[in-house]
Amino acid sequence: MSDTLSHVADSHADATVAVAGTKAKPWLGPLVMLLRVVLCLVFGLPLVFLIVSSFKPDNEIFAALGTINAFLPVGSLSLDNYSGVIDRVPFATFMMNSVLISVVTVALGLLVNSMAAFALSRMEFRGQKLILGVILATLIVPFETMALPLLWWVNQLPYFDGSIGWLDTYEVQIIPFVANAFSIYLFYQYFDSIPKELDEAAKVDGAGWFRIYRSIVMPLSGPAIATVAILTFLPAWNSYLWPLMVTQSEAIRPVMVGMDYFKQMTGSTGTAWGQIMAYASMITVPVLALFIAFQRAFINSIASSGVKG
Repeated sequence: MSDTLSHVADSHADATVAVAGTKAKPWLGPLVMLLRVVLCLVFGLPLVFLIVSSFKPDNEIFAALGTINAFLPVGSLSLDNYSGVIDRVPFATFMMNSVLISVVTVALGLLVNSMAAFALSRMEFRGQKLILGVILATLIVPFETMALPLLWWVNQLPYFDGSIGWLDTYEVQIIPFVANAFSIYLFYQYFDSIPKELDEAAKVDGAGWFRIYRSIVMPLSGPAIATVAILTFLPAWNSYLWPLMVTQSEAIRPVMVGMDYFKQMTGSTGTAWGQIMAYASMITVPVLALFIAFQRAFINSIASSGVKG
């Protein structure tokens, strides 16, 4: 009983010290709130300006610059900018291409990178650490230095119909980005934290490596899977340089390259800023809505992966 009372007394003392520390700095709470408001304004106002301007004609966009009206839905609001985008370029095709490329890249990336990390973290073979080191060394090489050699290489590969070269195809926008060193490292760190005694128990029951990967390791790696999926989707969705180099036809262009094509289409009649805002809104709002819907899962996955790693 005395031990229990002592424990309660110590807990009460700790709580008292914490409360006293908070009361000693009454300005801390309002300062944190002010900082949050400032950060919200810094990151949120440009997005508000983008969406609001997409409903305004060009003359009102420039007239409202420097005033609060630039961020308010006032004036001659209409959907003309959005209809102008759809009339000028095949926006629906660009959007579907980006969705297809991003989703397939994420799906294949999760499979390939997780299997590579599983082999490096759970199996034991000669040169294991050396292979991991070489994979991690590729992280210091910027993609721009590899773009031209990679372009030459994919142009020499045989295609499914017997022709040579992958240019102007979906495959050339997906396959080079399936394997990713950072994704392998994230999976490796997480897999390495899972007790290997589970593997031994599964082997006793007759399970092979693939069964251990599929039935034990992957079901326990939800946070790592979510983290890798998000970090793979965003670069695939925002990819611009590589698709610009390897695509020529409208039928397979993603939305980012489509925006550059759209700006060229409007160049002869002057820059249509309202339509550019509309185009940017249509490719930003879906991703933003997706992030807001899965915000808690995104934060938890990053935090859990950091703790596990």
